[in-house]
Amino acid sequence: MTDGAGHERTLVLLRHAKAEQSPDAPDLGRRLTARGQADAAAAGAWLARHGLLPDVVLCSTARRTRDTWHAVALGMTGSPPEGGPTGSSPVVRYEAAAYEAQPIDLLELVRAVRPTAATVLLVAHNPGISLLSALLDPERADPDGLRTSDLVIHRPTSSWTDLAPGTAPISTRHTARG
Repeated sequence: MTDGAGHERTLVLLRHAKAEQSPDAPDLGRRLTARGQADAAAAGAWLARHGLLPDVVLCSTARRTRDTWHAVALGMTGSPPEGGPTGSSPVVRYEAAAYEAQPIDLLELVRAVRPTAATVLLVAHNPGISLLSALLDPERADPDGLRTSDLVIHRPTSSWTDLAPGTAPISTRHTARG
């Protein structure tokens, strides 16, 4: 969407990459598996190839979401020998409220983004992130929800502060596998 000031907005929803299953470790501290690291880096490379470098990143404080974001960031920029797309560094906000969040809680986090942000990346958990995608575009949302490392690109038709159910059509989906 482009508003009167010429600002186009893109909301990228990303479910964290595959994490270890450990009954002994606290859920907040679960690390990514090797596959999860590779998939998150692949998600970053895909975002860069499609010109979807975020201005703002909203990320749950859980270890697996923070690790997902870090691998995505590396995938977006590439290592020095490979080169890769670079841009200004995004504003990264680690949000405790994104852990175990309901879709309306995630929507509130996005609504609080600065109005000039063009692309926002939200890294969070199921079921909240899948339900948010369905809330924003009930007709095109995947009924099975987001799998690990799934990206869903929404194009809001309103400002961030006015983002509401049904106002951000899905333009693209991608499952990142490294």
